[in-house]
Amino acid sequence: MTSGEVLVAFTNGTHVIRLRGDVRLNLCSALEKYLDDILARPDFSNVVIDLSQAEGVDSTTLGQIAKISILCRDRFGITPTISSPKASITRILLSMGFDQVFHIIDEPFADAADFVAWAAESVPEEIARDQVIAAHKVLMSLNDRNKDVFKELVDCLESDRDNT
Repeated sequence: MTSGEVLVAFTNGTHVIRLRGDVRLNLCSALEKYLDDILARPDFSNVVIDLSQAEGVDSTTLGQIAKISILCRDRFGITPTISSPKASITRILLSMGFDQVFHIIDEPFADAADFVAWAAESVPEEIARDQVIAAHKVLMSLNDRNKDVFKELVDCLESDRDNT
């Protein structure tokens, strides 16, 4: 698998976040930073998550993506779109309940936007752990199955945090 990266673009009033390659925990601080930046912009109107070039997406990244939708719905009353043309990734999204918080389309994002790589500075271990906990709590809020699947992980991470 290709190492993951986060690419971003702004086109036709929409922020587009393209995940490419194998997107893992190490890119979540980049997603968190970009999310904070775009939601604070006065020109924010919508966001599309483009997974057409993703090879794999871990649960922390999925939690960050779900957070985007929840914040967009709460703050702006909009439901973002995920472009997911790969059946294997779409199955994961559906099993996690993403169809409840996103419009999921199976066509690749076709706009000729000018994408740029987005990177965030590395964060201390405590902050990274808190981001992982928060991402998994978002996933747990989507449905009971996720609550059961991620409860032990969240409990363990919170216990580690509380004991340090």
